Amino acid sequence: MRTSEWGELTAFVAVAEEKSFRKAAARLNLTTSTLSHALRALEERLGVRLLNRTTRTVSPTQAGQALLAEVAPAFRTIAGALESVNAFRDSPQGRVRINMPRIAAEMIFLPKLSAFFRQYPDIQLELATNDGFVDIIGEGFDAGVRIRSDVQQDMSAVRLTPDLHSAVYGSPSYFDRHPIPLTPADLQHHACIGRREISASTLYRWEFEKEGRQSAVQVKGPLTVDSITMMTRIALDGIGLIYTAHTPEYDELVASGRLIRVLADWSVSYPGFFLYYPGHRQLPASLRAVIDSFRLQL
Repeated sequence: MRTSEWGELTAFVAVAEEKSFRKAAARLNLTTSTLSHALRALEERLGVRLLNRTTRTVSPTQAGQALLAEVAPAFRTIAGALESVNAFRDSPQGRVRINMPRIAAEMIFLPKLSAFFRQYPDIQLELATNDGFVDIIGEGFDAGVRIRSDVQQDMSAVRLTPDLHSAVYGSPSYFDRHPIPLTPADLQHHACIGRREISASTLYRWEFEKEGRQSAVQVKGPLTVDSITMMTRIALDGIGLIYTAHTPEYDELVASGRLIRVLADWSVSYPGFFLYYPGHRQLPASLRAVIDSFRLQL
């Protein structure tokens, strides 16, 4: 088989399986125009149409379905063989695409990226942040990160964090101007920094619980953001209070006197983050390296 024929078949399998030139292009790290050219060349060489194309959808023709049924298993076998060779390398290589909420990227991945790339210089990570639910298979991702309750049952899952606890923080300069809230109801009189729930275009409500009593407060304030990093800087600057996950990084800011935690006795516990991936697929060495590097060390 000539190199051009291999490339054409690779393009066909990706587009037929993804049912989208855009998703197939992301999967192969190519442009949509390159894929379109390869598909036209393959159809011209075989003398038959393989894909039905509209402005919104792509689907295999009867001939395309027959070709996909024969070729796709062979491609998976070849990919598995190549991956088995990858295990003999001194360092795994390849691209790993992971979809996750922004808070997970900032809390789990960013602090460890430098050490990860020192150990695995031949791996290329693509971290896509999206606070809404994403079909990782349909969107061409190798793995996703979500709260455990949001992970589908047929997925393999690896814990990245312990269970998380909510926390409210403000700076000493803020509390120089405002009284410390003693109950969630007191937050109605404070400048609270909102965080937008991207998937629903609504603001997160601040949830609290104490001795079986639950409370959800729709706070008000001068700013709404969608980044934990921005929220932290805003709190440090004394602009308002923030509601986020209690992490060791915030403990350090509290210990140094730069932030003050309030309403700790009203903290809510919720499941931690898990990395998940299709359980029926062979685990690539590059994804295994990611899992080993970022999983919770017990």
